[in-house]
Amino acid sequence: MFKLALRTLRLRKGAFLATFVAVFFGAVIVSACGGLMESGIRSETPVQRLAAAPIVVGGQQTLKLPEDDPATLDPEDKHKFENGTLAERVRVDAALADRIRAVPGVTNVVGEVSFAAQIGSASALGHAWDSAVLTPYTLQGQAPQPGEVVVDAGLGLAVGATLPVAAHGEVAQYRVSGIATAPQPMRDAAVFFAPSDAERLAGHPGRFDTIGVFGGDVAAVTAAVGDAGVVLTGSDRGLLEFPEVDAGGENLIVLSAVSGGLSASVMVFVVAGTLSLSTQQRQRELALLRAIGTTPRQLRRMVLGEALVVGLLAVGAAIALGPLLGRWLFDQLAANHVVPDVLRFEQGWLPATVAAGASLLAVVGAAFVAGRRASKVRPTEALAEAAVERRWLTPIRLITAILCFGGGTALAIVTVAVMTGPVAASTSGPAVMLWAFGLAAISPGVTKVMATLLRWPLQAVTGVVGRVALLNTRVVAVRTAGAVTPIMLAVGIATANIYLQTTQEAVSNQAYTEDLQADAVVGSPIGLDPSVVDRVRSVPGVASASEYVTSTVFIEKPFDSNQDKDGWPAIGVSELTGNAVTVPDTLGRHVGDTLSLRLGDGTPVDVRVGAVVSQRAGFEDLVLPAGLLAPHTTTGLVPQLLVRAAPGVDPATLASHLRAATAGLPVQIGDRNALIAAHAKGNEVGAWVNYLLVGMIIAYTVISVVNTLVMATGKRRREFGLQRLSGFTRGQVLRMAGVEGGLIATIAILLGTATAAGAIVPFCLVVTGSVLPQGPITIYLTVLAIAVVLALVAILVPAWAATRGRAVDATSIGE
Repeated sequence: MFKLALRTLRLRKGAFLATFVAVFFGAVIVSACGGLMESGIRSETPVQRLAAAPIVVGGQQTLKLPEDDPATLDPEDKHKFENGTLAERVRVDAALADRIRAVPGVTNVVGEVSFAAQIGSASALGHAWDSAVLTPYTLQGQAPQPGEVVVDAGLGLAVGATLPVAAHGEVAQYRVSGIATAPQPMRDAAVFFAPSDAERLAGHPGRFDTIGVFGGDVAAVTAAVGDAGVVLTGSDRGLLEFPEVDAGGENLIVLSAVSGGLSASVMVFVVAGTLSLSTQQRQRELALLRAIGTTPRQLRRMVLGEALVVGLLAVGAAIALGPLLGRWLFDQLAANHVVPDVLRFEQGWLPATVAAGASLLAVVGAAFVAGRRASKVRPTEALAEAAVERRWLTPIRLITAILCFGGGTALAIVTVAVMTGPVAASTSGPAVMLWAFGLAAISPGVTKVMATLLRWPLQAVTGVVGRVALLNTRVVAVRTAGAVTPIMLAVGIATANIYLQTTQEAVSNQAYTEDLQADAVVGSPIGLDPSVVDRVRSVPGVASASEYVTSTVFIEKPFDSNQDKDGWPAIGVSELTGNAVTVPDTLGRHVGDTLSLRLGDGTPVDVRVGAVVSQRAGFEDLVLPAGLLAPHTTTGLVPQLLVRAAPGVDPATLASHLRAATAGLPVQIGDRNALIAAHAKGNEVGAWVNYLLVGMIIAYTVISVVNTLVMATGKRRREFGLQRLSGFTRGQVLRMAGVEGGLIATIAILLGTATAAGAIVPFCLVVTGSVLPQGPITIYLTVLAIAVVLALVAILVPAWAATRGRAVDATSIGE
């Protein structure tokens, strides 16, 4: 039977090409997502500034369990707490360097600090010159003395020049004493200060970002460090140089897991639909084989052999091209700052193996289902069974539909009854796939019902051509459903995911705008000097100015089991002082309660609840004194001042006064609209990721739509020839095919809209209180237009090709 399968492949190239396309694109996408996941898991980062130090010691960026009675925590809470990532750079005590120097075999220990600096319009990272050995840099000129700097060769400056350098909120004139050249390309330009200047400008006296260790045994160094830090070697050293890679890797894992899982699910249905349609078109051939004595087992083996040959060819090609797509996706994510640009793309053999296994499993499962019905038909009934489609509802289809509809209903109930705010998307989003898969399982019956409901308007508009198209759709419901399913998936996935994203963006922007009381903002990427606050407050036209700091904190005691694994968003403002905190009412705390927090750099602090406020669900945060929060951020300074105008002062006048008052300082002045635009831009990054990955899946379903419809229509040459011989003109046949395409598109759009509504409505009820999503109607209309155009083109083009010759010739070539 395997030889017969190979011969069949040669004779039915079109049908098997369609299966090849479906498996190939599905495997490529799954392989690419697997590469992204592997890159996130590995989180490999080339070492740059610390390349010469074989051992690097740094702060523990992962939160540890509370020391007092951690056994009282639930195991799940323990895991969540232990794996929480601290938002700010965790530094180590400078005294740790002396402990490491005492380790036998250690030849040199170098502490390193890093801070943002600006030289004119160029951005750089400031360091102490004695840490240049960690790279190592070569020096042309002299080492810097206080008031001098050594600058990166890439900045294009000359020795002896005097220029303003901004760092730690201040601007001062420095003389260039030397030029430093790195042995390899570096992400950030460097500017080196005298050690005393660097310690002052870093803003964290007595602490190092990292410590480079030369010589000594790793185990001995680790023992000396103990719980005071982490010891890394090899490529892991990059995690201490670029701590943002850890969070970026986690985000990449989540994105690739969601996209890869969704792609694999879609692939299963697309491949199953394509193989089922291909087998259904060969029903007469398979029936004849049964009639001449082929056993059911032989028939199943033949169908499975054909599918496996095609699947293996498709998977082989996909494995070769999957890494290329994965790297392209990774580059897009890095270019749009979704993942750190220093993170390295890595794809080994495991993603390819998983993609191959998932694809072949889908092929085998689809081939088994497709050949099962043909193999069970009795030989005496085989030809009659091939002539008319009779039975489509199998126990497997029915059970699948029941489970999917039950799961979708459960997720909708959980979304409305339990979830709050934007996190409701985590339960409402997967519902669209369950509803779609449930409808796909019973799509032949649903297609018949929808065609019956559309009968009267269709006949009224299209006449006799429409009646024939309607009869074709109802009689060959399995074939029609094979075309409806991928369009339904495309419409449902696109509509749901896009409107979930636009609604979430709109709600986030609305919440930010409602809470924003400022008319202007004074900001700096290197932080604001404390003296700027008093200067701004004395500007004419300023009613008030508040420091504004953002970070993330963890509630350690009493432990909040509902906090995200990355902690609570925290805001620091000038209006609060001491150790006061304002908490949302959803936290369940009361005025006067004491909370034990871990700040962004892991520092423990006890705060007293001074106020309990009602905040928009999903956008709750803790409000702390800026003076408490800012020193425990990476820069150690306040990055922004929010300014309110005095009555009668317009924003333009206020901005003009602020620019005059801060002239010569390394600050930027913006208005309220600039703040809102910056917040919206942050949301757009997440939206862009969603659109990219969902768009990739939609593109796959679009290919499947064209693939299925072209295959289905191209096999109808004999049918079209018989219609023309019975009195139809070629134009009427093409109009009939066009009506079928329009009917398929209409049914798919209605079903796709219903599946999308199953996800959108619960989500919108939670976040906006309305059943309708936020976002332009043009999005939905565009999705519909694309679906209609695809269906019509994919049917009419092969129909036009199938009716080019003489009708009598078409009837003589068989099916």
